Amino acid sequence: MNCVIVGCGGHGRVVLDILTAAGQHDVVGFLDSNPDSHGRRIDGVPVLGDINQIERLRHEHNIEAAIIAIGENGIRRAFADACERSGLQLVNAIHPSANIAHQTTLGRNVVIAAGALVCAHCQIGDSVILNTGSIVDHESMIGTAVHICPGARLAGRVTAEAGAFVGIGATVVQSIRIGYESVIGAGAVVINDVNPLTTVVGVPARAIKQREVENWSNWLIPKHFLENPRLKIAEDAEIPQL
Repeated sequence: MNCVIVGCGGHGRVVLDILTAAGQHDVVGFLDSNPDSHGRRIDGVPVLGDINQIERLRHEHNIEAAIIAIGENGIRRAFADACERSGLQLVNAIHPSANIAHQTTLGRNVVIAAGALVCAHCQIGDSVILNTGSIVDHESMIGTAVHICPGARLAGRVTAEAGAFVGIGATVVQSIRIGYESVIGAGAVVINDVNPLTTVVGVPARAIKQREVENWSNWLIPKHFLENPRLKIAEDAEIPQL
């Protein structure tokens, strides 16, 4: 299947290496929003143009599928939606050295890098990155567009809600809930639940920042977030219908 990689930066090179090692798809090119990259070759693969040109390019190059190689969670999900609207199939990139339990369920547009380990009965949502050497232990649930960075370790029955970011080398103990669009700092050890939109750092992890919701994106906001009186919601926020 002819495939394009959206994003030709460092993560794009990693995804190209994964797809090459797996040998499942023929990568015909990159798409990237930086016009200076257009016409160049990245590790031998041409940068064909911008994602806004996808309708023309898919016919010129017989492109059937795409994978989004962008680290920023919200942009990765938005570009995945754009590719689907154009009729492209979203594919996964799974390195042959990754170890994934048979009972695991995977969404679309998922990247699982070299040495990652996913244990029994985990659920991995759409547009998730499980980066190099990360561990997701049994019965964990990883929501849409979550990024688990290299060397991060999630114990059993952890829930990471949509858009969460778990930094390099972080550790999350069992049965923890990591809230919507929260950030776990590099090397942190998380022993308590993390509120949505909150940044935690340190050992043990403590909150250092909590964002107010100034406007709603296209994320599906979890019900517990809307009903939690400890979380301040901007007065002019437009709450989506659940």
